[in-house]
Amino acid sequence: MALRRVLGLGRALGRRSCCSKHPLPPDFVEALRAVVGGPNVSTAMAVREQHGHDESMHTCAPPDAVVWPQAVEQVQELAALCYRCHVPMVPFGTGTGLEGGVNAVQGGVCFDLSRMDAIAELSLEDFSVVVEPGVTRKALNSHLRGTGLWFPVDPGADASLCGMAATGASGTNAVRYGTMRPNVLNLRVVLPDGRLLHTAGPGRQARKRAAGYDLTSLFVGSEGTLGFLTQATLRLHPLPEAVATTIAAFPSVRAAVACTVQVLQAAVPVARIEFLDEVMVGACSRFSGLELPAAATLLLELHGSRHGLAEQQQQAEEIVRLNGGSGLAWAEEPDERRRLWAMRHRAWYAALALRPGCQGYSTDVCVPISRLTDVVVETQRDLQDSGLTGPMVGHVGDGNFHCLLIFDPQDPAEAQRVHAFAQRLGRRALAAGGTCTGEHGVGLGKRALLLEELGQEGLDTLRSIKAALDPHNLMNPGKVL
Repeated sequence: MALRRVLGLGRALGRRSCCSKHPLPPDFVEALRAVVGGPNVSTAMAVREQHGHDESMHTCAPPDAVVWPQAVEQVQELAALCYRCHVPMVPFGTGTGLEGGVNAVQGGVCFDLSRMDAIAELSLEDFSVVVEPGVTRKALNSHLRGTGLWFPVDPGADASLCGMAATGASGTNAVRYGTMRPNVLNLRVVLPDGRLLHTAGPGRQARKRAAGYDLTSLFVGSEGTLGFLTQATLRLHPLPEAVATTIAAFPSVRAAVACTVQVLQAAVPVARIEFLDEVMVGACSRFSGLELPAAATLLLELHGSRHGLAEQQQQAEEIVRLNGGSGLAWAEEPDERRRLWAMRHRAWYAALALRPGCQGYSTDVCVPISRLTDVVVETQRDLQDSGLTGPMVGHVGDGNFHCLLIFDPQDPAEAQRVHAFAQRLGRRALAAGGTCTGEHGVGLGKRALLLEELGQEGLDTLRSIKAALDPHNLMNPGKVL
């Protein structure tokens, strides 16, 4: 595709060579079958291609084999086998990533962990749960139904929880409940050579600790480059007694973003505060069948007690009105709220519907709240000057927003403009004291920006850590660094 050529990510047909740079050793596939059984190993091209890409625009890069381990001991044995034979290893959860994190750019073996799907331990008193990598966000919350607890980190997709930890995911609830990083208490990791590591110690789930280096945080966001996350101990939260959602239209992008900043400064305990620009609102209205004014819009949600919620609603309404907002109407019934959030979660498909037959590329930057207004306004101006279709949506409560760039893959000039815009946006965020990626990760596409963000010393430190844990560069090679 044109954008792929511009980014240097592969051939236009979207296929890497069917073999890795170094073919698998003789009898290696039989050795894999000896560990997990014949039905749990595949070298079929269709299966390999399915595991060679995620939801991103990066070129499909299939592994040489796919395995489905069903126990941590099998993961250890498979990893040790690959390590001895110097065969690359790529973890795979649900394939919902957006930065090419599962693409096997050097071939090797893809470890599909979806069949390890046990919810091993639930402690209602400790507000914690232990899950294997095949457990998804929705499956966990379904399991928790009736307990009064939930896991609030919601990236939109029904991703695997260990995959969410691996990418440092967040989503719409992060402004109140945090990203994955503070919600992971412990990880069971199979290291590249097959050794087993518990990042906070075996069986430990303390809500805070000051014992040694923070190994848990090291592996959260490591994108499969340091080891396999085969179990995660997660922090749970009480379900709120009352929930209210509203949507408000504003006269300008600046007014909507300024309202966001003021809501946070006033310590209104919002659970979600999402921004959609006028192009995005128009697209979502048509796609979801809702009648909304085509204006810069905020979607807010409050969680709390029934008594406290009324006070929070009054505070939010006053700030919205001070910034010229209108159209406030609170939805408190579950069906009404679900309809509003379904509209927000379908924003990607609504954006694609703006130009049928075209493709999409999502940016992902995060900036300090104090710089959010200027960066968003500058970005919208840049979009207009570039002549690009790029509706904007974001988790502005924590400074994170996305431009959903819709382009014609057969138009190299437009693809070049998309690439140039994405690079300018990343550097604009860095210049504002922010980051090139708030929640999607670095993967394949943001490695150059990572150097600019961390500097040479920072990147060298990451490489030293990588070399200490994975000296042969076998774990998800070609990603992040």
